[in-house]
Amino acid sequence: MLNRPDTLQTPRGRWRPAPAIQVSIGLHALGAAVLVFQPGAWPWVLAVLVANHLVLSTAVLWPRGRLLGPNLVRLAPAAAARGEIALTFDDGPDPQVTPRVLDLLDQYGMKASFFCIGIKAQAYPEIVKDIARRGHSVENHSHRHSHGFAFFGLARLARDVEAAQATIAGIVGCAPRFFRAPAGFRSPLLDPVLARRHLRYASWTRRSYDTVRTDPHAALSTLTRGLAAGDVLLLHDGSAARTAAGIPMVLAVLPALLDTLSNRGLKSVALPSAV
Repeated sequence: MLNRPDTLQTPRGRWRPAPAIQVSIGLHALGAAVLVFQPGAWPWVLAVLVANHLVLSTAVLWPRGRLLGPNLVRLAPAAAARGEIALTFDDGPDPQVTPRVLDLLDQYGMKASFFCIGIKAQAYPEIVKDIARRGHSVENHSHRHSHGFAFFGLARLARDVEAAQATIAGIVGCAPRFFRAPAGFRSPLLDPVLARRHLRYASWTRRSYDTVRTDPHAALSTLTRGLAAGDVLLLHDGSAARTAAGIPMVLAVLPALLDTLSNRGLKSVALPSAV
């Protein structure tokens, strides 16, 4: 289940609760009904609801899971058959790093998807325009990248997602089609917010941990061990850690990664074209 491409999608703008959410809603309704007729059963009802919330909390911390809704962790089989993978970059744009990432991608003829933070896009609109001009996609990574994003209420989630959506659309002329939560921690309330804005949730197949690692060889090994067509790879053009020599990790890893892709006959494409 974990590596199955997420190809079944609810019609755009329409939200269909994931099975886990449907079960949670049902348990709360059943618990309320039981308490009306059997008030003394409250310890059992409480235990069931606590267990339910523990399951949902675990799902929040499981970036590649699908308990809370559809989740793109791999490209569709047709894209894999074409030898495609998807390079994705989070937390940018960064004025020092992102232009150099774009140059490297150009050198190898690869396309990617940049999950941009709204307030950073506002600060560096010309870089965001350049990302789109070079044929990459600009996607939504929330407006402020708050560490508490997964715990926002429904209204605050909607404001944050919409702010980034409007900012990016205003810069590049078209709205993002994909969303990735900060740190991959996904709120149980997020899915209806995305559905209303025609956004599809995306995570990754494998990640480099380049925000905490300082060894490019270890990061490269994590990305390329078992690498296959259809994979979605995660790196960071913003918030990247630095090597012992002071080089942003993404810039230390990316040339060797692009070499590996070329040598294996794999081609990176932007998410919209892959799905």
